[in-house]
Amino acid sequence: MGYVVLILGLALWWGAHLFKRMAPAHRAEMGDRGKGLVALGIAGSILLMVLGYSWAESYDTVAFPPFLRHVNNLLVLIAIWLMSPAGQKGKLLHNVRHPMLLGFALWAAAHLLVNYDPASLILFGGLLIWALAEIVVINRAEPDWTPGEPGTLAKDGMFMVASVVLLAVIGWIHGLVGPSPFPM
Repeated sequence: MGYVVLILGLALWWGAHLFKRMAPAHRAEMGDRGKGLVALGIAGSILLMVLGYSWAESYDTVAFPPFLRHVNNLLVLIAIWLMSPAGQKGKLLHNVRHPMLLGFALWAAAHLLVNYDPASLILFGGLLIWALAEIVVINRAEPDWTPGEPGTLAKDGMFMVASVVLLAVIGWIHGLVGPSPFPM
């Protein structure tokens, strides 16, 4: 039952996010009401994914090498920084068109490094493929893109420090509700 709920959550996540690109006329005629429905769909998808993942039979198919936990944490830190406002306000990510989606994809890939059970492969693999597909769909729908004015390296540094703090907080919460991402 858990796998079915997990897959339904992923399908709803994909559908809610791709709705605007796959049916632009229908989405446009919905106006502001459509924003609420999409937000509700995304919230529902997260709930279904969390429940499905927690209900799915979990077992490790192989043991990962312990150093991969450090690689995972470094990749998640970079993913958090990519998903920060550094793409709009910093200098280093100024020419990156989809820093948030790339960060999301990196977050999912990092989790695949240390989670080999079927539920994790479905969840993180499905989210990784979604992020990459979303980039392709956006680029096809809006091929012309020009980056805005570059920010400063100081802003990049500020967002990196904030990302380190956020990683610590997320890791602490992660340890409360599941396995700790930090080596003991």
